[in-house]
Amino acid sequence: MGNARRELLGADRLVLDIEDRPGPPPLRFETADGGRLLLRQSGRPLLLGRSVGSCCPDLHLHRLAGYRPPLPPLRADRQRSSVNWPHEYARRLEAATGTPLSDGRWELALRTGFPPGIWDEDFVREWPGGRLGLYCGGGWHGVLPLRPLSPPDSGRVKAQRKHVREGTAAPVLLWWVTFLDGWLLLDGHDRAVAALAEGRTPECVQLTRLPDGDKWQYGAEQITKAHEYHLKNIAARPPGPGTERGRAALERSYGTALAELPYAVIPTATSPLPGGPPAWDALAAAAMFQFPSD
Repeated sequence: MGNARRELLGADRLVLDIEDRPGPPPLRFETADGGRLLLRQSGRPLLLGRSVGSCCPDLHLHRLAGYRPPLPPLRADRQRSSVNWPHEYARRLEAATGTPLSDGRWELALRTGFPPGIWDEDFVREWPGGRLGLYCGGGWHGVLPLRPLSPPDSGRVKAQRKHVREGTAAPVLLWWVTFLDGWLLLDGHDRAVAALAEGRTPECVQLTRLPDGDKWQYGAEQITKAHEYHLKNIAARPPGPGTERGRAALERSYGTALAELPYAVIPTATSPLPGGPPAWDALAAAAMFQFPSD
């Protein structure tokens, strides 16, 4: 489904620059007043969320059946082959439907380590409900599956557990969502369960949205203006070792800021929910009728 220019950032990291997918993507978040949130895939509601509380609000959520992973199933021989997974997933995502990809720059990067807690207490195992503590204690910072998790002793998970023990399991695909301060599990639910059942942290390919060229270039102009202002202040100081150290430190920080600017994560986009709060309330009422205990 279309093509994208690729920017290679190393063996396990690349950027897709997409130009042929205008408008809201098939997998997208929509919002309405009152802290209401909806995730859709190709028009199908997948997740209803609402912020509750004022000082330290939680996001109460309810997920619906019907999520379709964007990547086709991986055969065992493909997992055992020598695959560069960020490049493999980039190729598959370019040809897939039902993804969050839209016009702009998207990074895919291999990630093998996470801070403590993300894959245990902040991995949402319950279904269909859940509650995310977003704003207190540094945010939620967990992983949210989009379909029910298979039991660790199910046939599909057992097959993936063998791959985990052999070191041939493909990474799971995560999408970093900034306003959740966490990830959606887009692909590899069984592989994630298998890794955890084997006492391992799942290896992942992380999908993040990066700033477009015109936006980060504007930021570079602002950083350059500030840099030139500070250089003038340093030039006005008496010459000496302290002044030269200050100038050198300023040049280093300027170079680092410019180098990192094109790869800074930007806020995840949302669209207005058609129909506003009444449409969200109708979907929520139907979901609660189906699952009255939530």
